[in-house]
Amino acid sequence: QVQLVESGGGLVQAGDSLRLSCTASGRAYSGRFMGWFRQAPEKEREFVSGINWSGGVIYYADVVKGRFTISRDNAKNTVYLQMSSLKPEDTAVYYCAAGGYGVPGQYSYEYYYWGQGTQVTVSS
Repeated sequence: QVQLVESGGGLVQAGDSLRLSCTASGRAYSGRFMGWFRQAPEKEREFVSGINWSGGVIYYADVVKGRFTISRDNAKNTVYLQMSSLKPEDTAVYYCAAGGYGVPGQYSYEYYYWGQGTQVTVSS
């Protein structure tokens, strides 16, 4: 089992930055790729970014590429999502997820463990 707890969400203005954190616990965490997803009201959950265990393979959704940066500190069991140049359309609940092994997945079904989510609201 893997337990995930996100933090760092909040209300910011357009153009601001925010860093989300996801801290994992549980013996099954080691070796897994991690991802961030988001879900806006009345929209489907969408992939934001994924990172493999070593941090050497990273994927981003096109809509966040160049603005968001994913990273991880395996010694701290923590994954980060640094978000810059935030836009109102980035408003959503952001979820951290733990998947399998190898290259990070880009679909929800590739992830087995999910956090409770953290709200990010960007005002215009």
